[in-house]
Amino acid sequence: MTERDIPDSWSSASGRKPDQNKRLSRTEQFGETQPFDVPATGSTSKSVKRRKKNHTNSNSEETAQLSSTSGKWPRWLKSWTLWLVLLMLIPSSVGFLAMAMLLKLPSAPNCPSIFWPLASASVRLHCAQLAASKQTVSDLLQAIALVKQLPQNHPLHGEIDRFIEEWSRDILKLADQSFQTGNLEEAIATARKIPEDVAAYKLVDEQVDKWQSIWSKAEATYNGAIAEVKERRWQSAFMLSAKMLRVDNQYWAGTKYDQLNRLIATAREDGDKLGKAESLANSKVVDNILEAIKLAESIGQESYLYQKAQEAVPAFGRKMLELAQAKLDKQDADEALNIARQIPESTKLQGETDDFIAIADAKRSAWIGNVSGLEAAIAQAQQIDPSRPVYNEAQQLIARWQLEIEDVAHLEKARILASQGTVPNLTAAIAQVQLIPASNPRGAEARQEIGRWNAQVETIEDQPYLDRAEQIAIFEDINSLQAAIAQASEIRRGRALYPEARKKIRTWVGKIERIQDQPYLDQAQELAQSGNLTAAISTAQQIASSGRALSQEAQAAIDDWEGQIRTRENWKKAQEVGAAGTPEALVEAIRLADRVSNNSILRMDANQAIDQWSQQLLEIARTQGQSDIARGIDIAKSVPRGSAAYSAAQEQIKTWQDFLNPQPEPQPSSATESLPFPRSTTINGQ
Repeated sequence: MTERDIPDSWSSASGRKPDQNKRLSRTEQFGETQPFDVPATGSTSKSVKRRKKNHTNSNSEETAQLSSTSGKWPRWLKSWTLWLVLLMLIPSSVGFLAMAMLLKLPSAPNCPSIFWPLASASVRLHCAQLAASKQTVSDLLQAIALVKQLPQNHPLHGEIDRFIEEWSRDILKLADQSFQTGNLEEAIATARKIPEDVAAYKLVDEQVDKWQSIWSKAEATYNGAIAEVKERRWQSAFMLSAKMLRVDNQYWAGTKYDQLNRLIATAREDGDKLGKAESLANSKVVDNILEAIKLAESIGQESYLYQKAQEAVPAFGRKMLELAQAKLDKQDADEALNIARQIPESTKLQGETDDFIAIADAKRSAWIGNVSGLEAAIAQAQQIDPSRPVYNEAQQLIARWQLEIEDVAHLEKARILASQGTVPNLTAAIAQVQLIPASNPRGAEARQEIGRWNAQVETIEDQPYLDRAEQIAIFEDINSLQAAIAQASEIRRGRALYPEARKKIRTWVGKIERIQDQPYLDQAQELAQSGNLTAAISTAQQIASSGRALSQEAQAAIDDWEGQIRTRENWKKAQEVGAAGTPEALVEAIRLADRVSNNSILRMDANQAIDQWSQQLLEIARTQGQSDIARGIDIAKSVPRGSAAYSAAQEQIKTWQDFLNPQPEPQPSSATESLPFPRSTTINGQ
């Protein structure tokens, strides 16, 4: 430990042990918690002067005592040994003290107590270094302030500039630490604290611009990812979040990156919920829409899809209201009311729902169809407040239902009359309903009832004509059928039974035509059986072209007979062609014979002829192949598939092709060629 570390109280603390003096810390001298503008204390030179003064006083007292007793010297003073010891001790003590004073270093200055206007540059630099060593922004700024006021021509100015540059960079490092932890404003404010008149200030703007650029790009990437999340484009959001790993900032690349990933994952789960909810809502099933509303409501406020989910809830509720309206349009008021009453309050459609229920309930009463139901419907509609959007609709319905009350009274009276089922009562019912104007709400219903009752009257009046006609036609001879037709023709066009009467008339006319034309068709069939197909066709042609009841049957017979004629002609021609015996003639004969219908009695003869001609083709091919194999192959190929000679022809073709295109002989193997002796030589002479 040097004397620089010894405090001012060292000389007066003579009773303190050396070990205790060594434990005195440097902080006792400087007092770091004191302000720097406290006046400095004196140096240790005062204690030296104080010791010298005390020593002088003690010597004076001893001299006075010696002078007072000089008349009588004690015996021990006369001892030369004593004086010799004194002469040796006193100079050595004085020398020791002098050497101690020379070797003692001045104590370190107490920085908090220094009066700075009078402080030297070295003291300022020393205290500035102490402050800067704490590596806090305030202490570094204090260190710069202590030394930057020294003049430019000071000998320590170069070293001071170096320290100011170093301390300014330390401040920027501390500001960068704030930037890395996510405190941009704090980092900028810290950097701006560096005095503008120091050389290192030029680094501040450069560093701040860099921070702001990094921060703005990171914010843009983050906000872009959030925008993709809101649109439920998860892949794009994850790609943007990955870019944040390359941001030169620990806060954005670490904390905000993790936060964004958690946000995207959560939003994706919420997006799946919202997507499922939308799919359920589009199914147009009430239970599915209710489930969709629950899913949308389960998305929390912290989610970026919360707003979309909240917007979806009323939309889902409106879908339920649309389903209820569709049921009401089909006059299914009970189901419409059931759906409307299930719409949750969270859809914020309570007012519209209440209005719908009020209108639907009134319509349900009106649709009962009697006066009491209409009166109940009017009473319900009158309860709707004028401030409601459906008030005008309710007033229109009330006016309509008031008119309907009169119409319903007429309809009820008419229906009672019509229930008797007699022509006079039905006529009276029609007259009663005709009192309802066509423009009234029940006008269309009245017209329907009039049409139905008129049909009943016409049926009652015309049914006897139809019954008598059926009784007459039961004999099914021409006269009876003609009489039945005449009776049914009494029913005029436009009457209720007219379609039924026309149907029966067409049936009876068909029977008459069959009776009249059947002998001619029978005659044609007899001619065909006798083999005179031409005469049969001529006889049946008159019926086929008449368009009468048997025309289709006659035409079918004609088509059959004409087919038989063509079959006979083909068979005859095939026989004539095949008689030539040449390969070409035989092929043509086979083709013509194959056109004989399978239903014809000539088909068996044709098949036998085809087999015979095929065998002849094969024989000709074999004969030709003896001199011209290629020609033989061509003839053999004309043997038709399915004939008796077809298999033999195919075998003969293969034999000729193998002869014309022989297979190459197998080449000797390499192992045999490598033998050291000729192939004709056997081992050991065997």
